[in-house]
Formats: sequence, structure tokens, C-alpha cells
Amino acid sequence: MERYYSYSRYLRELFGTRVYRVTVDAGFTCPNRDGTKGRGGCIYCFSGSDYDPEKRRKSVREQIAQGIERVRRRYKAEKFLVYFQAYTNTYGPLEVLRSVYDTIREFPEVVGLIVGTRPDCVPDPVLELLHSYTSDYLVWVELGLESAHYRSLRWMNRGHGVSDFVDAVLRIKRFKALNLCVHVILGLPTEDREDMLETADFLAALKVDGVKIHPLHVIRGTELERIYLEERFRLLELDEYVELAVDFLERLPKETVIQRLTGEAPEELLVGPYWCTGRYKNRVIQLIRQELEERDTFQGAKYRF
Repeated sequence: MERYYSYSRYLRELFGTRVYRVTVDAGFTCPNRDGTKGRGGCIYCFSGSDYDPEKRRKSVREQIAQGIERVRRRYKAEKFLVYFQAYTNTYGPLEVLRSVYDTIREFPEVVGLIVGTRPDCVPDPVLELLHSYTSDYLVWVELGLESAHYRSLRWMNRGHGVSDFVDAVLRIKRFKALNLCVHVILGLPTEDREDMLETADFLAALKVDGVKIHPLHVIRGTELERIYLEERFRLLELDEYVELAVDFLERLPKETVIQRLTGEAPEELLVGPYWCTGRYKNRVIQLIRQELEERDTFQGAKYRF
């Protein structure tokens, strides 16, 4: 029995086969970096969630083509989702966004579009544009929330409030064919266990379609590294994170798609904790599954709404 609703299971149920993501950097920036709302971005921001500076020098078309070929060779894949990941991928003129997103139409093996953005960067015309793709593609909008607590958003220099997030969720839900995934960070020094689980209940009450859960980890060259080296706040131990992740899953509805259970960075860039690298990823997921088994619990066991 699978005790949580994994992304791979969701995609298999939808398409009848494994579907793989191809990540793309479309060259966008962010209102929290260009001076509109702030400079420097969120304190953990390194390079828009991507560590490949060469990627930005290539066209979107070239990135998709090379990504598909690479994944096809490795996994014998036949269907793909294109993930516009780096920075804020709805932050631009509508016609620019349309021309960028339209690139997926050149690849018949692409079956879905994923757009990463911020709660304060999804005006209705952009949502209408994204919705226009749902007749041909699976479409997910990913919002970085990180926490349901404003003091934490302020500490991270997110540049938006919880109210911006609620407004975005309610407007996205008007477009029935759009799917919404939310990013969450566990282990913020501004929060205790109850605060983190309140974020789970908050997302459960809003019935978001998917969640990505990440542990707080420190990357070299970020403002977070400077703060960490000055304040030496405590990062989660692996066993603590495993327990928290299971607690979090218990509070989400059973139909919420769990798109990620941990986060990782290149070893040469990671300050800590040590287990947030690619080589520990499968181990972390294995321990979370083991904890679910040992507790004899499952996603939704403590869903309250």
C-alpha cells in the first residue's frame, strides 16, 4: 500500500505510463530582485532554483529539445512535461509569456506545462492565458508560499504576505482545469513544530492540488548563508525532518499530490544540513516511507476539514 499520493503515481494514473519533467530557464527575473518589490530576492535565492548558468544562454526551444533527448536516452521516456522553473515565470508582458509557453507546441511528445511563479505575480490575464493551454495539455501552476506565517515570510524577505497567497489560490481555483502546487519549507528558525503543522492545515483547508515539501538548507553565496554563519541557528537533523514530513502528510487531504518530499543542492554549494544533496535523496524518501509504515499511518490520517 502506498501511504501517500506520489507524483509518479498521479502521472501514471493520468497517462498510463511514466512521464518525465524537462526543466527550462526562460530568462525571466523576479519583482523581488529587480527593485519592483526588493533587491537580491529571498534570502535563500541562489539562481532561481537552478544551478546551471549555461542553461540561460540557450533558447527555450534548444533547452526543451536537449532536455527531451537527454531524458529519452536515459529512461526510454516517451512523454514529457516542460517545467518553467527558474525565477518568476509569469513576470512579463502577456505576449512575451505567450510566445515562450507556445514553444511547447513544437514538441508532440510534450503533454504538460508547469509554470513556477509567486503568489503576487498571477494576474487574471495570465491565468486566462495559462488556462488556454488546458485543452491540449496538463497545466500546473506552482506557487512558492514556504510558510503560512507572515513573520516567516518577512524573515525570508519573500516580498509578499499570506493574504497575497490566499487571493492567488482563490483566483486560480476559478479556472477548474488549472492545477495548483504549493512549495513549503520545514525547519525555518522562526517556527516551532506547531507553526509548521499549521501550514499543513492551512493548505489542507484551501484544498490545493499538490504540495512540494522541502527542508531548509543553506547554499553558499546566499544571504541565508550570511545569516546562518552569524546566528548559527539550528538546522533540522534528518530524523527530525522525517518525523515532521510524516506529521505534515497526515494533515493533508489524501487526494493532494505530493510532488516532492525533500530538497537537494550540489555538494559543492551546500553549507548544511549534510543530507540535503542528491545522493541522500532516495534515503530521505525511504526513511519517510519507513516512518509511515512504523506508525501505521498515511496521508490524510489527521485531515481535519
